[in-house]
Amino acid sequence: MYVFAQSHDRIAKERATRKHQLKRLWARLAKLSSMKLSREALLMKLGAAQSQSPSAWRLVEVKVDDHAACFTYALRRNKLREVRRREGRYLLRTNLTRSDPAELWRYYIQLVQVEQTFKDLKGDLAVRPIYHQLERRIDAHIFIAFLAYCLHVTLAQQLRPHAGGLSARSVLDKFAAVQMLDVHIPTTDARELVLTRYTEPERELKLLLERLNLELPAQPPPKITAAQAHAATPV
Repeated sequence: MYVFAQSHDRIAKERATRKHQLKRLWARLAKLSSMKLSREALLMKLGAAQSQSPSAWRLVEVKVDDHAACFTYALRRNKLREVRRREGRYLLRTNLTRSDPAELWRYYIQLVQVEQTFKDLKGDLAVRPIYHQLERRIDAHIFIAFLAYCLHVTLAQQLRPHAGGLSARSVLDKFAAVQMLDVHIPTTDARELVLTRYTEPERELKLLLERLNLELPAQPPPKITAAQAHAATPV
């Protein structure tokens, strides 16, 4: 059985992604066309632009001169119209002939979510590669990665009502700007004052914390080490 599915949310999402990639690729091509490069260097940079925006590259016709270090590019309008007609629309084939078509669409979305889960585990959470030799250590490695994934999903759920336009990955990237550091200050009596501090978040991150109803913990209290013995004792 074949089921035609169309989602307005998916249309909007895929269209926004395509526009973003096409805009970035078009700006990159315009910049390359104004640069003075050798033909070999130009080909390498064009290849890099293609790898960065593969979907948008199929919508642009790029012709490189056979001898000179120059190229022309133009929008493939027929291809763009074809892509626009297909965005957010899927033709599903299934052997579940007695199922409700709406239920089949939910199964398909679940499959996408499962694939994204494995992508997160292998990518962001680095569940692989595994270099452990003992089985219990491998189990512990996977268990910790699973706990991290649970936190990843929890963060995504927290974002939905407060900041639906952000993904868990983008929020983690924003929080990466906050660094924890130790400040060591020597004293006159051969001791050392240690201040553990995190950097102040930027204004955008403060706004995100407010939207999520989160507060950073208080700065840890200072610590002071014991007096150090002198290296040599006078006779």
